[in-house]
Amino acid sequence: MDTVDLPPVRGAGSAESLLPGQIRTALLWRSGSQIVAQLIQWAATFAVIRILVPADYGLFAMGQVVIAFLAMLDGYGLANGLIRQKTVEHRDVRQLFGMLIVLNLALAIGQLALAPWAAAYYRQPIVGDMLRVQAVLHLTTPFIVLPYALLARAMDFRHQAKANVAASVASAITALGGALYGLGIWTLVLAPIVLFVIRGAIMTWGARSLVWPSFDFRGAGPVARYGGMMAAGQLCLFLQSQADVAIAGRSFSAHMLGIYTTSLFLAQIFVAKFVPPLNEVAFSAYARMHHEPGAIGRAFVKGLRMVMIVAMPVYMGLAATAEPLVLTILGEKWHEMAPVVRLLALAMPFMTLQILLVPASDACGRPGIGVQNGAVGAMILTIAFLAGAQWGPIGLGAAWIAAYPVYLGISAWRTLPVIDVSLRDFARAVAPPALAAIAMALIVGLIDRGIRPLGVPLRLTILVMAGASIYAAWLYVFSRPAIRDLMAWCADNR
Repeated sequence: MDTVDLPPVRGAGSAESLLPGQIRTALLWRSGSQIVAQLIQWAATFAVIRILVPADYGLFAMGQVVIAFLAMLDGYGLANGLIRQKTVEHRDVRQLFGMLIVLNLALAIGQLALAPWAAAYYRQPIVGDMLRVQAVLHLTTPFIVLPYALLARAMDFRHQAKANVAASVASAITALGGALYGLGIWTLVLAPIVLFVIRGAIMTWGARSLVWPSFDFRGAGPVARYGGMMAAGQLCLFLQSQADVAIAGRSFSAHMLGIYTTSLFLAQIFVAKFVPPLNEVAFSAYARMHHEPGAIGRAFVKGLRMVMIVAMPVYMGLAATAEPLVLTILGEKWHEMAPVVRLLALAMPFMTLQILLVPASDACGRPGIGVQNGAVGAMILTIAFLAGAQWGPIGLGAAWIAAYPVYLGISAWRTLPVIDVSLRDFARAVAPPALAAIAMALIVGLIDRGIRPLGVPLRLTILVMAGASIYAAWLYVFSRPAIRDLMAWCADNR
């Protein structure tokens, strides 16, 4: 097809007035679909983890370092540049599609070239074999990124929701079937490919974005420059998120690397699976209101409060119940994960706050702030990982706790003035759920000491129920405004 319906950017009314309606609807579609998709994937993932061995996950993580490095150039920054534009012509869409095709074809070729180097670095030939097959992921990316940009401009996350759920179901079936059939580590390679293909096909259909690409990039300078700045920020994010695996992959055994990376997966479930879709909606919303003084700051504080009310009990509860949770869900062969999960969970609140800062400054037209913060964070975290790796997975967990508060402090100091949020407002949004969650974790820890003779599943059930009750009671007694804010938000979305 040679035409595409571009989503309009309406000018009637205040952009901030969209919050009670369109933005919340988008948030529910995007986050709701993410919850459904993740529940499906988790059911399959945890089943597969029980079938495979830690070494499989360690080897897979080695290849993911290369994929993550190349993925920072996959074109999402260009998509965000298109989202921010006031008007978009058909030619702009064709140019974006052309740029995405050129970029991702080059990335696929680059991954094929890097495969033998990665295998040599990790001393694992199978890593090179996996990377050659996984190069196909880049070829599907243009068919995900282009419809993402068009749908995000329209604040239409309904079609994305359908694509995410359908792709998750297909990927989960593939993963579980592959593990049961005995494919071993290749199960971890095949499932993401199915996920990308299905998601790209459904999103392209939903956005009607199958246009004829244009490779004449004249006039695309603003989008390209913005995308380049975003890619620089992604480079810093890559260094932050993959430096630990790159360092540990060289010195740890595949088994111990699998213990660490699976611990990180469990600790990062909320921040990695739920916060990014929230940020997608936030960026689209902020981009519409960045001309209104103070609007982004007010929206940021509201969103921050809601996210932390949900996130803090997850993290503190995970820290308090790490041992029975790991043994119940993953089995005895993963018991070495428990102390690592506990340490990593304590660092996740700082990571969540850091990630939430990024879309606000980007939407203000200041992506350089995020890039500079990311560069500082990459340096701090890499130094911490180099030091911590000497003590194995436990040392890396301690490195997270030592480095992330420093990183967050520097980022908040640089970002909050740009988005017009005071440190006091930032702290007031975070403090009530943080105090309630910390109190919950301490009390749950005391309860756990008294019920250790019980079976592990029963013990976990008691701790989860006690933790939920304690957290809700603490908020009700000491932080009723936070509960009122949450209830008001829920009431607006009935």
